[in-house]
Amino acid sequence: MAEAKDDFPWLAEVPGHCPQQALIDLDQACAKHGTWKVRWKSKAANPPSFRFPEGGKITVERLNRRWARVRLPKLGWVRFRITRPLGGKVKNATVSRDGEHWYIGFLVEDGVTPPERHAGPGSAVGIDRGVVKVVTRSDGRFHHRVFARDREVEHVKKLQRDFARTTKGSVRRKKAAARVADMVRTVRGRREDFAAKTAHTLATGFEMVMFEALKTKNMTAGVEPRPDPEQPGAFLPNGAAAKAGLNRSILDKGWYRIEVATRGRARYTGTHVITVNPAYTSQTCNVCKVVDRRSRESQAVFRCTSCKHTEHADVNAAKNVLTAGRAEFAQPRPGVRAGARRPRNRVGRKASRQATAAQTTATAASGPAGIPRL
Repeated sequence: MAEAKDDFPWLAEVPGHCPQQALIDLDQACAKHGTWKVRWKSKAANPPSFRFPEGGKITVERLNRRWARVRLPKLGWVRFRITRPLGGKVKNATVSRDGEHWYIGFLVEDGVTPPERHAGPGSAVGIDRGVVKVVTRSDGRFHHRVFARDREVEHVKKLQRDFARTTKGSVRRKKAAARVADMVRTVRGRREDFAAKTAHTLATGFEMVMFEALKTKNMTAGVEPRPDPEQPGAFLPNGAAAKAGLNRSILDKGWYRIEVATRGRARYTGTHVITVNPAYTSQTCNVCKVVDRRSRESQAVFRCTSCKHTEHADVNAAKNVLTAGRAEFAQPRPGVRAGARRPRNRVGRKASRQATAAQTTATAASGPAGIPRL
């Protein structure tokens, strides 16, 4: 770092620990993924941020009900709007920018220890995440919210068209980008608020919460083009437009954000968050355990072709997730204490998938799925 300051004098004006933290993050990424597989952050796509690791050099003073100020190394006193009490000793602070707004977040040592047992021992719930209803519980309850209204969606499209007509590097382009960012930030805030409230409800109400191990990144990948063998340079229809619409719907619901928020809240309630393989959960009848894709008549209707059991399709899938999660949690593992949270399954290609109780005996034809009921 000292040699870099000789070549770039402006680094001497930066708080010394901030670039050091960036180098530490880079070293950890290279050690984890390999030097040539590190994903470098984009200046345009990723918001800038820097971290102050020494909490002893950070002083926070509250000015009134809404405002406070913090003393940062080399930056001095910075006034900010405080949204809630810190509730503990400051360990570090992170300053980040989102559009035209700057934010500061504190990592504090609150001294709260996870309880040895959940307040509701034995309670469990299975979660099915969808594009029509964001969260469906196995007890028949739904958690849903519209993050962007139709008028707002059309307004964002107009702002994006205005942005596309501007010239790169112009002042008008920066203003158009700021207008798009403001609208996107509003929608993102609603999504984060919904995830936090849903996670609080799940973690405080149930000792075990079962999710499907969904790989959102793989599910929202684009469709490969289909070259036309008869016409060089031409392509056949591949359903890319329909897949793009499905990808937007999946990303809009924030499936992964809900799971992460539940895991974070579970540390304070003693909740076990378990993920199971999602294979056949939407095609299995939770009553007779018969697997048949024809039972899923529509997005909302599940009617078993064997026992004629009829139920909301998402609720049926959530019950299968609950059953498979209970069976997986009950399986003893050598060298692990009883009741410890099981690691998440690896869900990728079919060859590397871990078979769940629902997948063990499932076949292409109709037959018993073999999900044990506890």
